[in-house]
Amino acid sequence: MSEPSSSAFVPIAAMMFAAGLGIPVFAALNSALGQQLGGPVAATAVTFAVGFVIAAAMLVVTGFPDPASFTFERPWLWIGAVVMLFYATSVAFSAPRIGLGNAIFFVLLGQIVAAAIIDHFGLLGSIQSAITFKRALGLVVMAIGLYLARKPV
Repeated sequence: MSEPSSSAFVPIAAMMFAAGLGIPVFAALNSALGQQLGGPVAATAVTFAVGFVIAAAMLVVTGFPDPASFTFERPWLWIGAVVMLFYATSVAFSAPRIGLGNAIFFVLLGQIVAAAIIDHFGLLGSIQSAITFKRALGLVVMAIGLYLARKPV
């Protein structure tokens, strides 16, 4: 993968910031839906069903992928669905028990650690970006900030 041009960076960064804003909103809504439906698995199933319908409608507009592209040559690419399922279910389970803020803070900590490792080694097709002392220090400062922002249970 190549890095985006500088003119493309700002809109992409803004989109990802908006996606980041959506993570705790999703967590709060999925958690509340889990409480209403009597469990996090039910909430996640409903969330995925609604998401599937919307994604299918979007495919009608944008076009379907070539059926030949649905291969298992690289089976690890399909694990993303399992990871998303785990996230949706675990946040619906955790937020009512430890608070939404704490749940999201630990999600962020996990994201920071995983992103740094993936970038450092260029894993999963990502752009390789070594962890320098400056980046490592920034990661530690972010982790400390997350810890300090965490609410006592």
